[in-house]
Amino acid sequence: MASLVLRLRHKKISYLGLSHLLKAEKLEPCEVKLECNVLRHYSSDNRRAKIDLTDLTCPHSWYPNARRKQRKVFVHVGPTNSGKTYHALKRLESSSSGIYCGPLRLLAWEVAKRLNNAQVPCDLITGQEREEVDDARHKAVTVEMADVNSDYSCAVVDEIQMVGCKTRGFSFTRALLGISADELHLCGDPAAVPLIEEILKVTGDDIKVQYYERLLPLIPLKRPLGSFLNIKTGDCIVTFSRREIYRLKKKIESAGKHLCSVVYGSLPPETRTRQATMFNDASSEFDVLVASDAIGMGLNLNISRIIFSTMKKFDGVEMRSLTVPEIKQIAGRAGRYGSNYPVGEVTCLSANDLPLLHSSLESPSPVLERAGLFPTFDLMYMYSRLHPEKGFYQILEHFVENAKLSPNYFIADCEEILKVAAVIDEMPLSLNDKYLFCISPVDMNDEISSQGLTQFAENYARKGVVRLKEIFTPGTLQVPKTQHALQELESIHKVLDLYVWLSFRLEDSFPDHELAASQKSLCSLLIEEFLERLGWQKPTAKRLSPWKISTSLLSKHNFQHL
Repeated sequence: MASLVLRLRHKKISYLGLSHLLKAEKLEPCEVKLECNVLRHYSSDNRRAKIDLTDLTCPHSWYPNARRKQRKVFVHVGPTNSGKTYHALKRLESSSSGIYCGPLRLLAWEVAKRLNNAQVPCDLITGQEREEVDDARHKAVTVEMADVNSDYSCAVVDEIQMVGCKTRGFSFTRALLGISADELHLCGDPAAVPLIEEILKVTGDDIKVQYYERLLPLIPLKRPLGSFLNIKTGDCIVTFSRREIYRLKKKIESAGKHLCSVVYGSLPPETRTRQATMFNDASSEFDVLVASDAIGMGLNLNISRIIFSTMKKFDGVEMRSLTVPEIKQIAGRAGRYGSNYPVGEVTCLSANDLPLLHSSLESPSPVLERAGLFPTFDLMYMYSRLHPEKGFYQILEHFVENAKLSPNYFIADCEEILKVAAVIDEMPLSLNDKYLFCISPVDMNDEISSQGLTQFAENYARKGVVRLKEIFTPGTLQVPKTQHALQELESIHKVLDLYVWLSFRLEDSFPDHELAASQKSLCSLLIEEFLERLGWQKPTAKRLSPWKISTSLLSKHNFQHL
């Protein structure tokens, strides 16, 4: 448990002292292990002592296990296909115990499989999976699941430049500062090096930076693709919306020379993996890939040539040009060491986009300036005791507005969390439960997914137990016949995925884990059936409003308003 540094009238107080203090003030002690230091000071105009919980200027002190070690930190940086992660994983494989932390479930799956195949027993732990192996002393996890309370011989954190991600960066910061390992290997973009060195100045860690060059060349072509008749086996055309992905798939396949696998973010991870496997299989008829930027990490792909259909994307707020890191991450997927296409090529659909492509590939990624932080539950709990009249939404919003940070950090964007808080704040749930629902993997921009969360929370608050069959009827799922029906099935998969996630954290209250997992797998197979056999079919029905879409689906699959 993290030590608490408290000061009351200039006197230090231990954690035990805090417990007595909380009892004296009729406050409940925090129910989870604390990961942060709290400064307690006496307010002259208030008899009750107040806790300055918003002081986040020293996040390295939140992790006493890691601070007790003088870690050897190896920073492996370079472009895609440079071997940086390979070298880190070889060290992990030879260690007596270790943990791999990746940004995606696909990467955790891949590493767990690799280690187990190498006769190194390795558990797989993600938000939605727990696969334990006998005698395992290694773990492959998604970065949010990183264990900062155990000791390891070796740890690997992949895609470390994501410390700068506005929504998930705090999980990478936690892994960077909190993992207690003799050796910590960080893999990613060189743009992260100055920030990592600055952050680790205060930890006492020994840092070594290793730069890597791409193993084989990536060649930016001087000519655009021009006609779709110029598509060839091994090509991957990149675009940034589901509708455009299917439009391009139809256009390429209509020529009769190629069949296309597809990969995009809202596809279930299992489906993405199978689509990638089908594309990689030289004996498969699916020899062209149409994909979004979801290919940027997490999949091993035998791509000969990347073709950007556009250099703009909608980021949820505005239509903007792709950034240098985005272009380099996607373009770098062309060519793969040891594959049929070791030398990669990259071009655009339009000649007008070539200047941005070429200039981006020649430019270094902008240096990262700050890493993300986010208040943990223990902070929220203690902060709420000082503001008992406020709901969770107000507590989080107020905390973020008043947080004190050093120049190396920023508070993560909590817009999505606040959307959930706004929905569940009036429900009779504990702060711990509200926090749990707020950090769950729900897509609040998806009508069906957001309604699924609402109904789970309402049932849980009302009865304490959420049975899946009360809001979902197994056996009603079927192969979609239109893109609209496909989108609905993807949304149902998200709801089932959410149930599985909750079942790992509230096991007694969400007891239908196996049923939800099996129906989730069925969703993936049905989506795969659509992608492989039916392909694109233009919807003939009149487009419904979002409410009618939701209502028709809820009725069809027995998602009921409670």
